[in-house]
Amino acid sequence: MVAFGKKLKERQIQEWQGYYINYKIMKKKVRQYSNQIEAGALDRRHVLKDFSRMLDNQIEKIVLFLLEQQGALAGRIAELNEQQDALQQQPEISKINELREAYRGVGRDLLKLLFFVEINAIGLRKILKKFDKRFGYKFTDYYVKTRANHPYSQLRQIFKHVGLGAVVGAISRNLAELQDRQGSYLSIYDQPALPLQDPVVDSIKAAADRLTHSTNFLNFLGQHALIMQEELPSPADEDVVDQRYHFMSLLLNLANTFLYMVNTYIIVPTADDYSMSLGAAATVCGIVIGSMAVAQVFSSVYFSAWSNKSYFKPLVFSSIVLCIGNVLYALAYDLQSLPVLLIGRLFCGLGSARAVNRRYISDCVPLKIRMQASAGFVSASALGMACGPALAGLLQSNFKILNLTFNKETLPGWVMALGWLIYLVWLWISFREPVLETEENPVPQESNVDNNVLEKGLAQPLLITSNEQDDGDGNQEYDESEEAPEESRLPVNSIAAAYRLLTPSVKVQLLIYFMLKYAMEILLSESSVITEYYFQWSTGTVAIFLACLGLTVLPVNVVVGSYISNMFQDRQILLASEIMVLLGILLSFQVIIPYSVPQYVISGLIMFVSAEVLEGVNLSLLSRVMSSRLSRGTYNGGLLSTEAGTIARVIADGTITLAGYLGQSRLLNATLLPSLLICIASITATCFTYNSLY
Repeated sequence: MVAFGKKLKERQIQEWQGYYINYKIMKKKVRQYSNQIEAGALDRRHVLKDFSRMLDNQIEKIVLFLLEQQGALAGRIAELNEQQDALQQQPEISKINELREAYRGVGRDLLKLLFFVEINAIGLRKILKKFDKRFGYKFTDYYVKTRANHPYSQLRQIFKHVGLGAVVGAISRNLAELQDRQGSYLSIYDQPALPLQDPVVDSIKAAADRLTHSTNFLNFLGQHALIMQEELPSPADEDVVDQRYHFMSLLLNLANTFLYMVNTYIIVPTADDYSMSLGAAATVCGIVIGSMAVAQVFSSVYFSAWSNKSYFKPLVFSSIVLCIGNVLYALAYDLQSLPVLLIGRLFCGLGSARAVNRRYISDCVPLKIRMQASAGFVSASALGMACGPALAGLLQSNFKILNLTFNKETLPGWVMALGWLIYLVWLWISFREPVLETEENPVPQESNVDNNVLEKGLAQPLLITSNEQDDGDGNQEYDESEEAPEESRLPVNSIAAAYRLLTPSVKVQLLIYFMLKYAMEILLSESSVITEYYFQWSTGTVAIFLACLGLTVLPVNVVVGSYISNMFQDRQILLASEIMVLLGILLSFQVIIPYSVPQYVISGLIMFVSAEVLEGVNLSLLSRVMSSRLSRGTYNGGLLSTEAGTIARVIADGTITLAGYLGQSRLLNATLLPSLLICIASITATCFTYNSLY
């Protein structure tokens, strides 16, 4: 894998070389700042001022050249329009064809200009992140927000790209008019849905759409999924991904995500009753729920490794194991066996293919729709989380067939087994195994940018996305040579190696992720026991409460992704969310006054919603600072975050069972106390980390 500076040099259009961002000089400047600050020769305010001026100059150079090229394209279009007006009086087929080719030539040059915008945008994002990696997150948020919203900002020229849109529209309109419409006098404005069969126009439209397709909400959801990806992939890599992509296979991965989340939470409202029906205490529900997470700690690793070789086989295996696990879960009632119940849930955890789902989106979905696919992954998870308890609330029947009991305890198992069986059949019929990646000798790239490269870039808007990796140098910098040693670019091959790549800031983000998953698991898993003890809630009432919590996920992400993230810096949202989680935990404690439904519901809602906000922002920040060596391979960033969250769930569920020995009257406070301590620890670590950075 080659460093970004090397890629930038290879992809530059030779005659435009002087107008690209000077990435190498700026990278050296960041290192000089760091050395001078350590030596006490400079203070941070001087560095921020000087670096801001450098960036302003670089962006001004890019924008002025962009405007110059837009003017040149506009002048060429104006000349062609005059020729077209002359042809209206005396049409000649040969001249019409020449004119059409001339417009296409302008279109091809426009594609080059669009690619120029993209490669400079990536360079700016990377140098900002490199600066943040040295000095903290604050500068990127400050720089982008102040420049993007200022009326005289050069960044606004690229954010809005009005000139580019006008050129795209002019080329499309004139080519449409030159096309044979079989006597029709309608224009593209009269029938906007009418397709224009011209490959150049299609390429321009696709490039322009990819330049603007990502919204803050989609980016926020995509970061929530923590699907790692490499920026500026080579044309050959993009061609491979395009060949791998299959819509039905993507849909099957999202369906797997949805069903697994349903499977996880469908038993929560009835787990305590099921435990008591088998002669155990109600608080054993913690072990019943948590046993699935215990198995997932191990299954995430082998599924991640398996996905290096295949996607279809792991999904088939997952479906079969989950089907068996749910059948065992349901049979435990008639067998009156708690071990069978636990084995069934362990089997369900062993079938967790979320690592495969993430890897499929990362490796097999084209860049232009990867953000939507990532958002779909998060949406499917949130929907499954809401549907699981809601479905449990509906399964209140009680009957027998062939001496098998079907009631509120066993029906979740039978329904999910049937669901996975149907999914397995659909998977077998419709899934298409992607072509496996083969190692090939790298071929030097031509410096000239061909149309194929141009048509496939522009996947993200300038400087508004944060779901991108550093340029892969880990904790090392490469000064004179932009190409890093090969071993420093390869994916890691063990958990220990992955851990060594984690910087202190990454470790803090993982601690925050652990904390929020622990707090959420305590709230959800003990809900049936707590509400029955204090409020005598039925299974249906608990199911409605949990479903309502799950339904808040997407609306909260809409508000945060579309509004709050535009008003505040990520680090501010992060700390505020942690404090709100702490507030929710404090309000949940039973003190002197009698415990009431409003207190439980309001405190639970504050805790859950704040944890959801915290998860999205935390994963957004995590994706910025995690080494790109963790963007692929078995031990990737997604696996590390999954393991941190899964271990938190295991410990939380174990805490519920252990606290049950103190009695149900003390269960609530006994389980909230560890949540409180971990939350305080994460807030302290966050404040310490940011203070040390700034």
